[in-house]
Amino acid sequence: MTDTKDTAQEHGEHVPEKHDPFGGARTFVQTAAPALPELDQWQQIDQAELDIVEDMTRRNELSGGTPIVREFEQVWREWIGSKYAVTVVNGTSALYSAYFGLGIGPGDEVICPVNTWICTISPALLLGAKPVFCDIDPDTLLMDPEDVRAKITDKTRCICAVHLWGLVCDMDALTAIGREHGIPVVEDCSHAHGARYKGRMCGSIGDAACWSLQGSKAVSAGEGGVMTTDDTDVFERACLVGQVNRIAGIDLVGAKYEELQPLGLGMKFRAHPLGIGIAKVQLEKLPELNRKRRAYIEEVEAGLAGIPGLRPLTKYDGAEWGGFYGFPVIHDPAEMGGISTDAFIEAVNARGLHISKTPYPNLHTLPLFAKGFDIFTRNRGPLCEAEGYTGYQPNDFPNANHAMDRTIFLPRLSDPVPEAGRIVLDVLREMAAG
Repeated sequence: MTDTKDTAQEHGEHVPEKHDPFGGARTFVQTAAPALPELDQWQQIDQAELDIVEDMTRRNELSGGTPIVREFEQVWREWIGSKYAVTVVNGTSALYSAYFGLGIGPGDEVICPVNTWICTISPALLLGAKPVFCDIDPDTLLMDPEDVRAKITDKTRCICAVHLWGLVCDMDALTAIGREHGIPVVEDCSHAHGARYKGRMCGSIGDAACWSLQGSKAVSAGEGGVMTTDDTDVFERACLVGQVNRIAGIDLVGAKYEELQPLGLGMKFRAHPLGIGIAKVQLEKLPELNRKRRAYIEEVEAGLAGIPGLRPLTKYDGAEWGGFYGFPVIHDPAEMGGISTDAFIEAVNARGLHISKTPYPNLHTLPLFAKGFDIFTRNRGPLCEAEGYTGYQPNDFPNANHAMDRTIFLPRLSDPVPEAGRIVLDVLREMAAG
């Protein structure tokens, strides 16, 4: 006798079991689904990058502030619209340079969003400053200006505005708060190469700005970073802390720190010239890369209007995405017939389209910040109880926790094949409908 369950499965029907991820809803099990085609034909490196590396190597441009490094810095500052630019070994070093340039040190507090990569705040820790996290707007995934305002104390010395995933913060609100309290704003543009806010380049709005040129970024040096500012003192201090033995006199504009050149503080954050050569070529490609990524994302976002339970993020007025480091959207189980976010992700992945939850943990959940840590030993440092650090509880940032549960990252395509957007939408629609 044929089992009823086996018969049902042969006809493509799903028989609910105790731990059914769809909560017992009747769904169709896709069998022998056709394989999805390769959707992205992007090649990050081509002959132009190989040629510049060969040329620089033959010229022995292998260390320090070489002609290509100087040219790249000039092009970058002109592109952003900033007075100064300096290259460094990575985005973390760029942020360290910016914080040091602004005079951040022991006893100070730096506010940043709780949902960002740890390297946004880790340089401040190593300068002795205390991290103060703020919650986010779950519809934008960006820092909530009102919670920033609520976290300001008489020890606050910096607000770090993170343009996460290439999205753009509410810079009007954040700079207004900074001016009101006399607190500088640093823009972390690590994900946001080419992003704009009300016609201005992101990175030209705050008091200093930093970019990562790590291998997965829109402009890559393999490893590298850039810091920009209009403030001469910030720039010169940034050079002192990490540009040892760049040619004496070139990095300094005035005489204030002249006696400390060329060794500065004896620290090296210098970028490798070959990496900067690659980044120079990548920067030339960025407008076309952003155009293709933007067109694909806008097509998919428009198509989400026809898929109950999926919607694009809210963007601030005048904000223009750039870099496109990720493609997050919001999932609402109630509008998708009760299908949980985890179950939907599992179903879409089984169909051959890779999607996921956010790869970044909310920082307050990491033991380093939840419990604190004796960074400098002997009960010293900004995360020690002796310094008044009390840590964080899991539910301290409800909006960030909610976003963690409901945000889905769709494929971010850089050079989509024809019909790629339609294919992505078809799979999402099929799995949402069950």
